[in-house]
Amino acid sequence: MKLNAAQTDRAIGALVGAAIGDALGAGYEFGSATLDGPPAMIGGGLGNFAPGEWTDDTAQTYGIAEVAATGADLRTDAALDAIAGRFADWYAGNPPDVGILTRNVLATAGRQPSAATVRAAAERAHTSSGGRTAGNGSLMRTSPVALAHLGDPAAIVEAATKVAALTHHDLIGGEASALWCLAISEAVLTGELPDLDALIEHLPQTRRAFWRTTVEQAEAQSPSTFEHNGYVVTALQAAWSAIVHTPVPPERPSDGSFACAHLAAALDTAIAIGHDTDTIASIAGAVLGARWGVSAIPWHWRRILHGWPGGTAKSLADLAVLTVRSGKPDQQGWPTARRIDYSRWPGHDAYAPHPHDPGVRLSGASILDRLPTDITAVVSLTRLGTHQVPAGIEHLEFRLIDTNEADNPNLAWVIDDAARAVQALRAEDKVVLLHCVAAQSRTPSVAARYGVLLGHPVHEAIADVCAVLPAANPQPALLAAVRSLGGRDDR
Repeated sequence: MKLNAAQTDRAIGALVGAAIGDALGAGYEFGSATLDGPPAMIGGGLGNFAPGEWTDDTAQTYGIAEVAATGADLRTDAALDAIAGRFADWYAGNPPDVGILTRNVLATAGRQPSAATVRAAAERAHTSSGGRTAGNGSLMRTSPVALAHLGDPAAIVEAATKVAALTHHDLIGGEASALWCLAISEAVLTGELPDLDALIEHLPQTRRAFWRTTVEQAEAQSPSTFEHNGYVVTALQAAWSAIVHTPVPPERPSDGSFACAHLAAALDTAIAIGHDTDTIASIAGAVLGARWGVSAIPWHWRRILHGWPGGTAKSLADLAVLTVRSGKPDQQGWPTARRIDYSRWPGHDAYAPHPHDPGVRLSGASILDRLPTDITAVVSLTRLGTHQVPAGIEHLEFRLIDTNEADNPNLAWVIDDAARAVQALRAEDKVVLLHCVAAQSRTPSVAARYGVLLGHPVHEAIADVCAVLPAANPQPALLAAVRSLGGRDDR
């Protein structure tokens, strides 16, 4: 399936959003820390995680995503064998925080298991526990399944059920995973929060009444009702209740209010429920990211996100893109090419200091091939190759498309978030390169917003930035977004 720019943003958001929720909730799991105000990536928790480090939730998600990113059909034995192998690889590293059931299954299955071996271990665990294997561990890792089979409800239900059954024999775990994957797929494709009741039609007929009651309870009752959320059904209810009971802010950029801030606010709500905070926030984050996109996730969260097996927000994004592209990069080689060549674009080699702060340099993409030695951070507003920014230079990326609002559903938010990232990097005494392809539209738009944050009037900031970039000609939608953000204007 070919996705447009906004849908791609949301597909990436599903994976990164789940990981963000996980890392954000990790420090508060089972009362590890007191939640006093909005949650932060404090680290700690049951696994003594570093700030921004994800837990077992995303580690298993990552393993599934690696297989999905090859273009594999996750319903096949080969794909399920590969997923089982990645679970075993992760478990062999002695992770600090593993669910009891998952630990039991993977320890029994051995170092190089097939999917059949893992399933057999899961069935034995189910029998020995008296049928109590409906924990939330299958639901927390399910987001890659939705991306692998976007828009195909039958395939989603089958794949989600089979992936869940690798470690959770109880069929209810597969049903919950299938319903959540259907919700992720719907959100990615439509850009709206899904109607779970309508999606229940894709589950087995004999189970639809149960899931309708489950969803009705989540929508009718306060999120705090679902505090005891280790059970997969209650976990789904907790996540969905947090999403639907968190108001969507009005879109008023000049007041600092953005509709897409619903993502962060709903994660706050999910974590405030308590108990299994990382898992509930991870489950919620998958649908929230699928609804609002990775562009809605604040830069400072993405900056420190990391975890097994050496992954980052960037590597998760790459896995998401490859998954929805059936394992293939685009015509420019993104996201797997070492370098993307932009030399045919007029202005690709533009370079100038910001008119209001010489510690910020404005440029096109080709400057990265001969990066000035004093640059210590790069803020990219365009797609790059995997080795285009030199090692040792901090690199932040923002999804900003040089077209129109339709391709940039969170346009004003992204421009403001990128400008504030530049401001924060400068406060850390970094010399920052801010660039797009040719410094014509995206770079001057974010640079102008940065000028406003420094106290310059809006019209002056736009004019001054464009004056030092002779090829600057920002798209009307981007200029309108800069102006919508407000700021002092002395005209």
